[in-house]
Amino acid sequence: MLPASPSTPLRASERILLGPGPSLMSPRVMKALGAPMLSHLDPQFVEIMDDVRARLARVFQAPDGSFAFAVSGTGTSAMETATANLIAPGTRVLAVVTGYFADRLAQMATRYGGEVRRVDAEWGRAIDPEHVRKALKESGADVVTIVHAETSTGVLNPVKEVAAIAREHGALVIVDAVTSLGGMPLDVAGWGLDAVYSCSQKCLGAPSGMSPIVFSPRALEKKVTCRSFYFDVTLLEDYWVRRKYHHTMSASLIYALREALAGVEEEGLQARWARHERNHLAFVKALDRLGLSILPSPAERLWTLNAVRVPQGVDDAAVRKYLLQHHNIEIGAGLGPLAGKVFRIGLMGTSSSQELVDLLSAALEKALNSLVQGLHKSGA
Repeated sequence: MLPASPSTPLRASERILLGPGPSLMSPRVMKALGAPMLSHLDPQFVEIMDDVRARLARVFQAPDGSFAFAVSGTGTSAMETATANLIAPGTRVLAVVTGYFADRLAQMATRYGGEVRRVDAEWGRAIDPEHVRKALKESGADVVTIVHAETSTGVLNPVKEVAAIAREHGALVIVDAVTSLGGMPLDVAGWGLDAVYSCSQKCLGAPSGMSPIVFSPRALEKKVTCRSFYFDVTLLEDYWVRRKYHHTMSASLIYALREALAGVEEEGLQARWARHERNHLAFVKALDRLGLSILPSPAERLWTLNAVRVPQGVDDAAVRKYLLQHHNIEIGAGLGPLAGKVFRIGLMGTSSSQELVDLLSAALEKALNSLVQGLHKSGA
């Protein structure tokens, strides 16, 4: 038997989180994490669960009769919940693929037996809705999948327009809103969406581990036999609504999500969207002064996630390391074909403020100047 090692204090630095997620948490959310533990079926806890469901329905702007709740897990667990309950062997799926996470959603649909056809766009570009119309005219679909805010590219897809086309052809619409819920305009009822999922740690500003999702009445009517026990929406509804045991949910994460949602509603959706847009535009101006640019065109850019082009001859990893070591700022790297070509910089939730835009802009300037001077000294 191994000897017991001496206990050591937890070592975790307080970072300025400006990457693709997680984002910073507000003091009220941090405080909620320390509230007393309750059982997953305690009368007080189920009241909090009901409050979370109601708040989620309002933040999603879901139609009456929808089932809004949070999956115990990260955003990918909510992605799988949507997929597992609406796609079965033989389901015809049209997957709109404009980046890394849209591709993941298409892969997941294939794993659940869907007959998947793809409509691809170049990374860094939004999908043209007419390409979706053409594909649906050619062979139809039972389900259309699309990512609203593509975290890998910083692209905003025209979900409202694509959903309207999908409904013309009788298809359900599954939407990934992981990097848009609480930071970009999203209207489940007004846009005619069927299953929309997100995560807790980005624009909402809670810890990772709970993933909001909503099923419209139409989606609930058309759900398939779910081959996953953990992600079965019928069993999850039994737990969230009818108090039947399903799993032991984290009380602390639900407290934090509840406080984050309360903060969203107190600020107001319109005001919150406007704040994200305002800080994004301020960051774009700061980037212009530094001679830096953003990958997507202005009409296709997210306000929440900025894919900033890495300057020619600059090592993106060295910039990220400099920011972390000298300024305690974390930003993200590019994924897939954009690895080494873009920085992924998130201005989401509490991390979206003019103060942080100014701080990051100044730190980026210092990082680039330092690295360029280093190259000159080395003769590179």
